[in-house]
This record gives sequence, C-alpha cells and structure tokens, in this order.
Amino acid sequence: MLTEFRNESLSDFKQPHNARAIELAIEKVRNELGQKYPLVIGGKHVETKDYLVSTNPSNPKEVIGSFAKADSKLAEEAMQQALKAFASWSLVPAHERARYLFKAAAIMRRRKFEFAAWMILEIGKNWVEADADVAEAIDFLEFYGREMLRLGGPQPVVPYPGEENALHYIPLGVGIVIPPWNFPLAILVGMTSAAIVAGNTVILKPSSETPAISFQFAKLMEEVGLPAGVLNFLPGPGASVGDLLVAHAQTRFIAFTGSKEVGLHINELAAKTQPGQIWIKRVIAEMGGKDSIIVDDKVNLDEAVEGVAASAFGFQGQKCSACSRAIVHQNVFDAFKEKLVKRVEQLKIGVPEKQDVDLGPVASKSQFESVLKYIEIGKSEGKLLSGGKVHNSDTKGDTGYFIEPTVIGPVSPAARISQEEIFGPVLALIKAKDWEDALQIANNTEFGLTGGVYSVDRSHIDEARVRFHVGNLYLNRKCTGALVGVQPFGGFNMSGTDSKAGGRDYLLLFTQAKSITERY
Repeated sequence: MLTEFRNESLSDFKQPHNARAIELAIEKVRNELGQKYPLVIGGKHVETKDYLVSTNPSNPKEVIGSFAKADSKLAEEAMQQALKAFASWSLVPAHERARYLFKAAAIMRRRKFEFAAWMILEIGKNWVEADADVAEAIDFLEFYGREMLRLGGPQPVVPYPGEENALHYIPLGVGIVIPPWNFPLAILVGMTSAAIVAGNTVILKPSSETPAISFQFAKLMEEVGLPAGVLNFLPGPGASVGDLLVAHAQTRFIAFTGSKEVGLHINELAAKTQPGQIWIKRVIAEMGGKDSIIVDDKVNLDEAVEGVAASAFGFQGQKCSACSRAIVHQNVFDAFKEKLVKRVEQLKIGVPEKQDVDLGPVASKSQFESVLKYIEIGKSEGKLLSGGKVHNSDTKGDTGYFIEPTVIGPVSPAARISQEEIFGPVLALIKAKDWEDALQIANNTEFGLTGGVYSVDRSHIDEARVRFHVGNLYLNRKCTGALVGVQPFGGFNMSGTDSKAGGRDYLLLFTQAKSITERY
C-alpha cells in the first residue's frame, strides 16, 4: 500500500556517520571526473565530434566531464524519437507511469549523498544545500507520482439522468524541458518527472553549467526501465538547438526555469505558429526575482537578521527566491544594519567539499564577472557595509569564483541594485519611512516571486497577506526553501507563469481535460 506523501528528511551532518558518508561520496564522484558522456536519443547513446566541458567552479582547472553536444540534425532525431515513443507511452496507465517515479525516488534516496556530491563539485553547493536539493528532487518524484494517481482516477462530475459522464486528463505530446543550473537536480527532476508521469515524452536540454548532474538523472531513469524515447538527453547550444526545439511545429509544450530574458525569448518563439502546427504551445515558465524582506519597527531583530542573512546568502545568493533587498523601517535601520553586518562577517567562505562552509563559489566565470560588476555599481549607489571583494580560496593555488557576501546600503528603491536581478551574494539595504512606505517599495519591481515580512504587528502581517504582491509570501521566516506540497512555488509578473511547482495544480499544466458523455 502506498503511504501518504511526506517530505524527505534533511541529513544531519553533525552526526559523524552522515559526515563520513558524504565525504566518501565526494571521493567516489571525484574518481569519476573527466569522463566523456553521450547524448541519449531514443534509448541510444550517441557520440558527437563537439563536446561541452563542465568544470568545477571552486577550481576551474578541474574538469567534471565532457558532454556530447547536439546539433540541429540530432535535435530533429530526438524529436522524431520522442514522437515515436509518445504513441505508446501516452497509452500506459497512470498507475504504471507513477511506478517509474516511485522506483526512481527509492534509488535516489539510497544514493542521496552521491547525487549531492555531483552538485558540490559541479556547481559549488555546500553539503546542506546539496542535500536539500536532492531531498527536493525525491519529493517531486514522490509527490507527482501520487498526484498522477489522483488525476488518473475518476474525476468528480455532476450526475445527469440518462447519461454516463466522465472527465479524463490526457497527455499533451512532446515537451522540451530546459532546467536551470542553480537547482540542477530538484528543478530538473520536478519539470521532467511531471511531464513524463502525465504521459508526455521529453527532450531534456540541460544547462551548460550542470550537464553532469543532469546526466546522472537520465542514467537513473534508464536504470528504472523507462522506455526508450520517453526521456531524451540533449545538451546543446541554446541559440541553435534550444531555439529549434522551442519553435518546432511538433513541440507541444516547453517547461523552462531561468532568467527573465531567456524566458521571454522562449515565450515569443513559442507563440509564433509554425507551418503544420495544429495547437497553441504551452509555456510553463519560472523566471527571475528581485525579492524583498520587510523588517518592521515592531520586530524581533535577531530573528530578522538570521532570516535575512540565510535568505540572501544561502547558495551564494544564487536562488530566484533569494532576498536581494532588505527593506528596513527607519526606526530600527541602524540597529538592524549593525547586527546584520556582524552576522554576515561570521559566514565562512571556502571550498564546499569541506564541512561547515557557508558560501562556496558562484557558478561560473561569467557569473563571477557579472556579480563583481554589480558590486561596483552598488558602491556608487550606496555605502559598502560588508564584503565587496573576491575571496581567496584554498584550492591549492587555483583560483575559484569566490566572492565575499556583500551588503550595500542604504540605497534608493530605484537604484540599479534595488531593481535588477544580480543572482549573487549581494544584498541591498533600503530604508523605509514607515510601514506603508515599506509595502510600496516591496511592490516596486517588475518581479513578484517571493517576499517576506518580519513583524509582531498583527495588523501589518494581515495587510501584507493581501497587499504584498508575490507568489510566495513568508511571514516571520526566511523567504527561501519552499517545500514540495507545503508551499507550492511560482511567481507573478516577470517572475513567470505562476506555475506553482510542487502544488496540486501543477500536473494540470502537462495535461488536457477530455469530457466524455454517453447517453443511454
């Protein structure tokens, strides 16, 4: 009997056996570095002449792996294989499709530290962040499997005399899944498994920053016996392979998580009807954020400081949900600023393979350069209060992409670092005149993903519930770390289509409803 859904527990690395287990997993994965990996098209492993090289951001000279790079011809082959597989996969009963997810979750649970180790080495997550990423991936597999059992069963309709009426959710077709590098397992698994369990087939185009962890998932789905062509693994350039697949007449939907700019480009491409296309493509997009936490004057300052610091600098601020603006009531601004700076200066920066590291490197050279550029912009817009420099890592003489956690403020609500998504360890402090001013500032960006309020004033908390315009609002806690099934995740405005990943509505995005009536 299938148990009720429960979120996967996080590992306690204060327990010596867990600490030793992840150390051994890192050793195991390191011994596998430097290999070449194929495309997977229709169940066949395909080599190419050109390869995409993934490196360790803590030590860019260390190669994680080389990945076969698709071209337009191979992208078309992947489409044809996915179409072929859809003809049979779409007819597989929902409960059978769900079993593949449950089996994958069980194996991933047993190998949790190994999957975490790939992220530690490939994208610079510390132990805690990598472990949480794997736990969320397991949650998606378990949750969406159960959701498909619910949607695959009889749906409630109003009885009508003399007729048999039924409503069924059926799959869409071939989908393109384009995941981000910042949650390279969890979000990838969530989008891909939702599409597959709903009866669709998928062409997975992984981020060029994290193809290794993506391949590990593709290999896992091969291991659980997923039929050939249901999941096709296709690294390749976004400007050619990605655009070709998004625009393809046979593409039925695109599930994307990434920047606003790329998301809008995908939406524009998908909206243009191609010759032979007989449907309107669906775009399921989670894009950027410029997330704020309001610190009211009636507040526990110590709790607010902890929440802001965790939200701003977890995984080096490279979360679309990260707090990049703290909007602080003028009555407590100076006290909050002093406490926050002291807390931030206690954060430990280093190679994330080691225990008790708070911040690892940012993801890539381009990310490194972009964040440093924004720090310079911020220094012209406000006072540098903490950080602001490159951090010298201990990577045996090789320079990783380490940047100190940086706090700048006060800055204007209209400043560039107050409005533009930085996606790095940079926090802007904004001084609000009063509660009303704080709410106005919180809503003054084009985004609407996450937000938070620290306050003990019940009237302010209740007002924020209504007027703070974000998809995920957190009151008196950090604004990151949404749990599958507990806090369905997705945002408003330029933050995307408010898809609510990990919620009971999510699978509906990958299905279409068919009503059937028979009169007797």
